Amino acid sequence: MTAFLEYFSELYGPRWPDLHAALGREPVRVDRECFGGFARYTLDSASVRAAQALRVRPGDRVLDLCAAPGGKALVLLESLEGKGGLIANELSSDRRRRLKDVIATHVPPGDQALVEVTGFDGNLFGLKQKSAFDRVLLDAPCSSERHMMEDDPSVPEWKESRTRQLAMRQYSLICSAILALKEGGTLVYSTCSISPLENDGVIERVLKKKGDRVELDPDTDDLSDLEHTRCGFQIFPDRAKGAGPIYIARLKVKTC
Repeated sequence: MTAFLEYFSELYGPRWPDLHAALGREPVRVDRECFGGFARYTLDSASVRAAQALRVRPGDRVLDLCAAPGGKALVLLESLEGKGGLIANELSSDRRRRLKDVIATHVPPGDQALVEVTGFDGNLFGLKQKSAFDRVLLDAPCSSERHMMEDDPSVPEWKESRTRQLAMRQYSLICSAILALKEGGTLVYSTCSISPLENDGVIERVLKKKGDRVELDPDTDDLSDLEHTRCGFQIFPDRAKGAGPIYIARLKVKTC
């Protein structure tokens, strides 16, 4: 655990003891009504904010690129208000089965017709469905330090190389997500990591390499109550009453 503590202590300085303690406590979740009371789904309120940040409108064609277990997909589907469509993609067959079960048990039959569950490699999705979507949510696979601490409080195997490798994977996924968007489309990139390499670091690389195509969304009034980072926003459990962590960055595809 020494490497884990030293790495994040250096990053977060005096804040780290409180943040570390908050990460080690049981997450605070909300029991959220789905589709006007059709069902209830329990998830972190910070996850709800990440899905809402995509600002889905009725009629949109939406992609949830890494959709399991499905809580954010429910928020996106509700926002369609019965019009448009959602592709809920998940590569893992086990996680995809759970995603299908969530949709089957939490979505009214009429709205289920709006969603298609797929199992493509997210890194290739943009090539398969180029410029096909109005909005894309990429809730990327990440270090997920809070879950890691829940599984094993000692975190014996943590290495800095893990977060660097994940950042590379996340960059590949976000490039695919950008390809899948139409001109003027919106991308929300989120993680539940506290590593800047996987958060602002990924977005900064995107802006450097893909700045001719995408830019940060300048309209962020709906996120202004959250902690600002260089490129996005963060919800940390030490200052958000146990919610999070969640990182949120919103990008827009430029129009010609």
